[in-house]
Order: sequence, then C-alpha cells, then structure tokens
Amino acid sequence: MTRTTDPIRRRRLTLAGLVSAVVVAAGCTLPALAPRSDVEGEAAPPGTTPTWQACPEVADEVVGRGAPGIRYECTRIQVPRDWAGGSGATTGPGAGETFEIALIRARSDKQRDRIGSLLVNPGGPGGSGVDTAVYLSFGEQYGGLPDRIMERFDIVGFDPRGVARSSPVECISDADLDAVFGSDPDPQNQESFDDLVALANRIGQGCGDKYGDQLPLYGTEQAARDMDAIRAAVGDDKLTYLGYSYGTLLGATYAQLFPSRVRALVLDGAIDPRQGLIEGSESQAKGFERAFDNFHRWCAANAARCPIAPDARAAVISAIDKARVSPARSADGREATAGWVFYAVISSLYTESGWQELARAIDQLEGGNPQGVFRLADSYADRDDKGHYTNLFDANTAINCADEEERPNLDRIRQLQSQWRTQYPLFGPALATGLISCTEWPGGSDPYPTGRADGAPPILIVGTTGDPATPYEQTPALAEMLGVGRVLTWEGEGHTAYPQTACITQAVDAYLIDLTVPAEGTRCPAR
Repeated sequence: MTRTTDPIRRRRLTLAGLVSAVVVAAGCTLPALAPRSDVEGEAAPPGTTPTWQACPEVADEVVGRGAPGIRYECTRIQVPRDWAGGSGATTGPGAGETFEIALIRARSDKQRDRIGSLLVNPGGPGGSGVDTAVYLSFGEQYGGLPDRIMERFDIVGFDPRGVARSSPVECISDADLDAVFGSDPDPQNQESFDDLVALANRIGQGCGDKYGDQLPLYGTEQAARDMDAIRAAVGDDKLTYLGYSYGTLLGATYAQLFPSRVRALVLDGAIDPRQGLIEGSESQAKGFERAFDNFHRWCAANAARCPIAPDARAAVISAIDKARVSPARSADGREATAGWVFYAVISSLYTESGWQELARAIDQLEGGNPQGVFRLADSYADRDDKGHYTNLFDANTAINCADEEERPNLDRIRQLQSQWRTQYPLFGPALATGLISCTEWPGGSDPYPTGRADGAPPILIVGTTGDPATPYEQTPALAEMLGVGRVLTWEGEGHTAYPQTACITQAVDAYLIDLTVPAEGTRCPAR
C-alpha cells in the first residue's frame, strides 16, 4: 500500500490460507519475503507443452524448507505480450514479443484419483502465486490447503505478468517507496499535497521512461488470457481456480472471456469489477473504518490483552498526530513518521490475529520504541531489514493503472480528501490521496470486461462480513454481475475466509472436488 502506488486500493494479498497460523497481513513466521530464485529452464513457446523440472530450492528460499511429502516442480511458458495481436503481430506495443510466466507445481506423494490442477492466485495485484502455492502446500496444520484437496489436485501457482519471476516490472526505487510509505496519510496543507503529487509524478515518469507504450500490457485482461495458456500448458480441459482478493477479479475476467472452459472457480474476498477508482476507494474507506471499529470494540472488551484500552481509536489517532511532529527513532535513526504508523494500522487489520500486535506496537511507540510499528508496516510493504523492497508495488501500480480508463484530476482528489475526512476520518483521506498514483501514471489503459459469464457453471463467491480490504457488499455484487455466482458468507473478521473454519472449508472443498454448490444463502459462523 502506498499512496503513490495506491497502496490501500491495491487489494492487498494476505496469503489467506496461512492467515490463521503464520500470517499477519503480509508477514509470516515462514519467511514470505525471502530472496526469490528464478525458475530454471527455457520457457516453452506459446502453444507448446512445457518441461517441468524439480525445484525444491524455491520452497527452501520462500519458506526455509519444503513441506513433508510434497514434490515441487517448476517451468516457464511464453505468452504474447499483447493477446490482441498474438505473438505473430508486427505492429503495436509489444508486437511479436513475449512475456515469460513462471509456474510451480506442488504435488502430494499421497495423491490419488487426481482431478487435475488447482491454479491459485493470492491477489495484490502484484502477489506471487509461486510463493503462495508453496505456502498452501504445507497443509491444514499451518492454515494451508486441506489434505483432501492436496490429494486430488496438483497445486499450481503462477506469478502474473510483471510480477516477481514473470518478466517483472521494476521501476520504483527503494528511496521513493520509503518516501511514499513515510509520507503523511492526510496531507492537509497545499505544500504537503503538492509534494505527494511530485513524488507520484517522479515515479510515473521513471516507469514511463523505462516501459513506454507497453505499460497497458500489464492489465488484468491480458493476465486472464495468460491463465488460459496456463490451463492448456498443464493439460487441463477446463480450469479449476482459487483466487483471493484481486485474484477474484482475475477469475471473474477469465469466466467472462472463457465461460466454456471453467470447471470450478472459488473467488474469495470479492471485488466488484464495476466499481471505478473512486467507488472502489470509498468502499475500502468504509471497510477499513468498520474493521477498525471492530478492533476498537475488541480492545474495550479485552483490556487485559489490549494495552491501549479502553479507547483504541483515540490512542491510534494520538500516535499518528505525535508522529507528525515528533516521530520516534529506531537505533539506526529511522523515523516512525505518521505514514509508517498509519500503515502499521492497515497491516494489522487484515487478520483478527493482528489486533493484539497493533495494540502492543502503539503502546510501545508511546514509550519511544517504534520497532513494533516498523515490523507491522514493513511486513505490509514487503520491505526487508536492509530497506529493500520486492517489485510488489511496481507491479501493483502498473496493473491497477492499466485497468483504469477514467482517472480523477487533482482538484477532484482534493475534494474527496476533505469529504472523506469527515465521513471516514482515519482512512478516508489516505484512500482519496491514493488516487493520485494513477492520475500521474503515464500510458494508456486496457480495461477489463464487466459483464455476465453466460455459459459458465456455478461460480463460488466467498465473502467475509468483517473484511476491510474487499468489503462484504462486493460479494453479492460480483455474484450478480456474473449471473452464475453463488454466495458463501463467513461471519468473521479479516480479509478472505478459506480455509479459516470447518464450515467454510467443508463447503469450498465439496465444491472444488465434487462440484457441489452450497445452498443459496449459506452463512458460516465466525468460529
């Protein structure tokens, strides 16, 4: 999340399958952000069968070890940069060129009665599906996929075009990302606002200089077409897919483009594709305010576990205000400015398990120790202890802005900042100024479709009532848009639901394995 890279609206990945045991927002005790190795081997040309090679080193580098009884194999495929012209095109951006898409396959030694491949995407946009497949392969004891899923499917993860190992977009410096995350979440005076605009402009200029008219080729529709090439490459007649957060948009786009090639799609943490930049940002402002209110109430009811009780909202607002004028410093001189405190808050709201850590971090900050704040914020930002970032935000910005045809001007953004400060005081201003990123982004756009998936089988849309990043209201909206969506509701907290509880897990597993669709109106309790 970054205001110049539209951090909150980026539909942040949570590696949902690991949330319950090892994930706090983007960070986890299995090191999610270890250096990534390239997937070895030559990329298979478009339309050819790829060669898979054993790659246990990928699991070693992502997690520190492989899951017991799981074999990891990797490959690459080539896809046209622009599917409209194909790899044989001779004119237009990217004509005749290809991107390389990195894949990993996790296969259980206990596999039996194999159904096919389960393609997974964690969201973002910008999240690594290769990493996610590794995480999910660790099974139920770590919040990963249930054994019954691992026994029936190969788990196939892919890094979408522009992400991590797949022809990555890399054009935003570590220094600029530090400036983005550290900047004031509500720059009220004109000078501070102008500084934010200048930062976004500098980032956009640098990316435009490097990638030029090919920036729109990183959009969602192109990536959805890549997914069909992956389906063919793994030898499946129809696609079985598990997409979280932004991954629901990829899945919904695939269903519209290739409805007859859908076997089963689970879309968890739904995005309403019909929402534009402004509508989507306001929806998230509402969602984060609602999630923070839930945290505030939890604190008041659990004072022994919440050192900032009884008024958590006042404590957080006070911490942000103090950081504006006198930020705490770590031993290396790094300052916990208002922006870093704000992103620590955002990070903690993706899972209910993050609430207690946020309370401790704010309490420690009051005593002059910013380490808890940095730990939370850095986990969200994909920033390591040396100040280096992955390409998550480079890709995130390129994809989000390629998707958006209409971008508000700066005067409109300034109006929304003031308006949303009243309506959504803690999160509204940052969501408004987050719109600057695409306003200052160069290049054209390539919007995805927003229609029905006529001809597709039932698609399972999973929503969480306390979801801050993809508010629950978007779940029935996506189901209605597709025309074949069936809603499954989890009355819980945090971003995404599967496989958080037995009720959710049983319903999703039955759908993936047997194509059994939950009864209309099925709701699962929080516990």
